[in-house]
Amino acid sequence: MTSSTETLLRGESPPAAAPSPPHLLTPSLRRRLAAFVYEGVLLFGLVMATGAVYAVATQQRHALQGRPGMMAVQFLSLAIYFIWFWTHGGQTLAMKTWHVRLVSRLGGPVAPRQALARFMASWLWFMPAWLGAWLLDWHRSTALYGTMGAWVCMYACLTWLLPERQFLHDVICGTKLVDTRRR
Repeated sequence: MTSSTETLLRGESPPAAAPSPPHLLTPSLRRRLAAFVYEGVLLFGLVMATGAVYAVATQQRHALQGRPGMMAVQFLSLAIYFIWFWTHGGQTLAMKTWHVRLVSRLGGPVAPRQALARFMASWLWFMPAWLGAWLLDWHRSTALYGTMGAWVCMYACLTWLLPERQFLHDVICGTKLVDTRRR
């Protein structure tokens, strides 16, 4: 764990960091969330294509047949997608569209291990809400999606408390999102 993460977990204020150079400014939360939504649209296609290939390869006859295997393959395809793009230029397709790039804390390229850690930590966007809904036995879609929506909003607003207004998973992994628009 990094010292800034340990500081946050102890409840202390993070040390004042020197301002980022102009080429490493954090994009607005609005732009990052727009890229997040657009990424979801693109990932829908990836998940559908992966599911189709899996269904044909395993001769799946209905949705529940081989479900754990399907979920594992889709999780792996998402990991490959993100890790590949983050380590080869620092931008997924949605990030290119919204002029956002992932870099290491010092502004350099992201290492594969760091990209893997970020991929795993980025599930903080969803897993606490899913776990809470599961523990409370909330299986109706309104309760589940309401919990998800509230959690995603809280997680996004957490950036106002973190160094350089980065997401929690970026602080944990030593990465940051930067603005790539020409000035």
